[in-house]
Amino acid sequence: MTLDVERLECRLGGTPVLEGIAGLTARAGEITALIGPNGAGKSTLLKAIAGIERATGSLRLNDHDLMALPFEKRAEHLYYMPQELSSRAVLSVFDVVLLARRTRIREPLEQALEQVRDTLVALELEPLAERELGRLSGGQRQRVAIAQAAIREPALLMLDEPTSALDLHHQLQVLDWLARFAHERQAIVVVALHDLSLAARFAQRMWMLANGRVAASGTPGEVLTHARLREVYAIDAHIEWPADEPPRVTPLTAIRPLGR
Repeated sequence: MTLDVERLECRLGGTPVLEGIAGLTARAGEITALIGPNGAGKSTLLKAIAGIERATGSLRLNDHDLMALPFEKRAEHLYYMPQELSSRAVLSVFDVVLLARRTRIREPLEQALEQVRDTLVALELEPLAERELGRLSGGQRQRVAIAQAAIREPALLMLDEPTSALDLHHQLQVLDWLARFAHERQAIVVVALHDLSLAARFAQRMWMLANGRVAASGTPGEVLTHARLREVYAIDAHIEWPADEPPRVTPLTAIRPLGR
């Protein structure tokens, strides 16, 4: 199963935000990292694929022409987790995750309860199971939102900066869990990330955006080059690909104001 993006265009308030987005493919069983500087169009691209922002072009999820599907039908095949998360729910962590499961998948209640318990354990949320969502920290809410997203078992799971509020331990733990989720469920997982080292460590494929256009796509080794980081991020960086260690991208200096 693949997601293929071709000729995608999106305007917000009459202003072009995405132009000529083409040649992007994400595959089942893999994490695709969506990277690029602030304002590159990452969130808009995810919203356009989800059908939240109006766009033109071609979006195909295997045999499904997503552009031809109304929002409700498109949502049957994918799930999008935004950056900004609600903190007003009075339900417990267990209940909001269970509700997410029950609204998407029909199964015996005991089976749903087991899935919720397993997911909370995997994301280290079990101690918070009975706590109200509104009483959680930002990082805790973010992990609950990831649980709500993944427990729906969508064919395409898109997450916008899912590690932004997490400490270092939970950044690694969540991305490792998402990698296993993609592999075990054969789901397509697209994750917008700012940390290039984390993106290189966990993603099999990268989409790099700059100024609303595709700057590069391919494997992390193909996308993350010194020349491209200079051009897109306006930085000099040290890039390491050790044989037995995670890759590292270390920014050294800013070379010019970004966007010039």
